[in-house]
Amino acid sequence: MSASTRIPVIAQPFVSERAKKTLDLVEEFVEKECIPAEAVFSAQLGEGEKRWQTTPAVMEELKAKAKKLGLWNMFLAKSHFKEGAGYSNVEYGLMAEILGKSKVASEATNNAAPDTGNMEVLAKYGNEAQKKEWLAPLLEGKIRSAFLMTEPDVASSDATNIELEIRREGNEYVLNGSKWWSSGAGDPRCKVYLVMGKSDPKNTDTYRQQSVVLCPADAPGVTVHRMLHVYGYDDAPHGHGHITFKNVRLPLSSMVLGEGRGFEIIQGRLGPGRIHHAMRTIGAAEKALEWMIARVNDERKKTFGKALSSHGVILEWIAKSRIEVDAARLIVLNAAIKIDQGDAKAALKEIAEAKVLVPQSALAIIDRAVQAYGAAGVCQDTPLAYMWAGIRTLRIADGPDEVHLQQMGRRENESRKKEVIAKLKWQQQESDRLLIASGFKAKSHL
Repeated sequence: MSASTRIPVIAQPFVSERAKKTLDLVEEFVEKECIPAEAVFSAQLGEGEKRWQTTPAVMEELKAKAKKLGLWNMFLAKSHFKEGAGYSNVEYGLMAEILGKSKVASEATNNAAPDTGNMEVLAKYGNEAQKKEWLAPLLEGKIRSAFLMTEPDVASSDATNIELEIRREGNEYVLNGSKWWSSGAGDPRCKVYLVMGKSDPKNTDTYRQQSVVLCPADAPGVTVHRMLHVYGYDDAPHGHGHITFKNVRLPLSSMVLGEGRGFEIIQGRLGPGRIHHAMRTIGAAEKALEWMIARVNDERKKTFGKALSSHGVILEWIAKSRIEVDAARLIVLNAAIKIDQGDAKAALKEIAEAKVLVPQSALAIIDRAVQAYGAAGVCQDTPLAYMWAGIRTLRIADGPDEVHLQQMGRRENESRKKEVIAKLKWQQQESDRLLIASGFKAKSHL
């Protein structure tokens, strides 16, 4: 069955014929071009320090093929951006799921984080000069970028805690401070950082103290100290950098949107970014399920004289995984529909639901696949260990689960408590009235 025939019924009315054709092209490109090329990518990347200065040639070959097929910049939703390929969030969500099955496919089609979020920031909030200097080459895939928000010395789950100083001196901004988990900063093609810092720390409104500036990666005073590992993986050449700024001077034209608009920008960026991560994660979960099915049907692998697939617990794993993937997909598509009908701000609840549920479900599925493979599941002979490591970080990235759950719980409680209490009270009173009218005694209540 082709990808276009597997679109959930609930989403079909929101998917155009053009998008269906593209979806099938994406699937063929990922399954037949990208996944087989991953081994070549790793081999061309090589070993040791040179991995941080290398751009595997196969990636440029894949990019050329993707452009020729028209598979480029699909992430920029047509309802909000004119720069993209003209698809909705729902349509891209289905495509991103397939891209998530390969570690090279998103970059090969110029739909890779953090560039996607950064391009959305520039497209939505950047001025014409900023778009010309940075957005245009990003859209063309000529350069890459990084988003610098998290800091090592504060609890960054509360973004009001960030301390990097953005101080205005005459016709310049001076930056001092440190950032880490700057994903993408290791890539030799990374040319610009989007940096969030405090430009007005004394502002009584704690959400107006922050600003976002554009900083060239080679600006004097910028030092990249190291790349952080994710459960032992360094993700070269992408990397997750620990970076410091010492008297880094930037022109006033580096400011995005305006001083004190940082929170507005990051909320506009992180909403779509969270849903993009969730979309790709669905694909990773599907891939893990495929690997699990392949393992338990391997005739060479029998336990206690029986094929793995004949054991009830294995069939239960497959069934649970199928349910979890399908449920996660629906919650992601629901959020995408809500964004298409309004914007990311209007879909805060739906995005948060997807952000929390999808990685947890995917991790459970990958873990079952690992268990099915045994020792092979935790080594480099399968993609499962690397997938688990990458997706485990999503429960922290773009705000930890606990923050989203607390906000969702607060909103749910505050918006419904009066209505729920009043409804239940009325129902109890009406029940008592009906009992008495029918000749019975009223019930006692809590």
